[in-house]
Amino acid sequence: MTIYDLKPKFQALLRPIVKNLASKGYTANQVTIWAMLLSFVGGIFVLLGLVNKYFLLFIPFVMFIRMALNAIDGMLAKEHDMKTKTGAMLNEITDVVSDAVLYLPFAFLINPIIVVLFVVISIFTEFIGISAQAVYNDRRYDGPMGKSDRAFVIGLISLLFAIGINFTILNIIVTIAIVLAFLTMINRWKKVNI
Repeated sequence: MTIYDLKPKFQALLRPIVKNLASKGYTANQVTIWAMLLSFVGGIFVLLGLVNKYFLLFIPFVMFIRMALNAIDGMLAKEHDMKTKTGAMLNEITDVVSDAVLYLPFAFLINPIIVVLFVVISIFTEFIGISAQAVYNDRRYDGPMGKSDRAFVIGLISLLFAIGINFTILNIIVTIAIVLAFLTMINRWKKVNI
């Protein structure tokens, strides 16, 4: 079970917004770029959290909006005939860049080794999913720690940090997320090698 399994219901809620954007001429690639730019803003909020921890309260909202934009760009591409190879590559590249710029600044707030390891394993997790697309024409999104789940963990960490939860607990949560991300890599590898 992963948050990704909720995607169809989330998409149903977003469909009116998608139709409105399509009718106004916005493209899937534009929305993909917006999601990446939002991630840069989120990374800045994390750094501002060094000065005032309450800036971290914005991160759960940034993560939610980013997830919505990630769903919207895919829906625009698939449901409004905007699917292109360039768009598919842009989507995968910006997802990894977005994760890096949003997650790496947490290295200034909690254990930097754990944060860097989380980012590296997240990149490898997506790399395996993309490799499955290239080799087997079957993009893998299996969990238990996919993109949406990582976004949830980062939003949770931000909220807990802002309300003053102990660093040890935050490090434990990220460590658990790393273990689950490693299991996700194995899970995605197994699914395409059955």
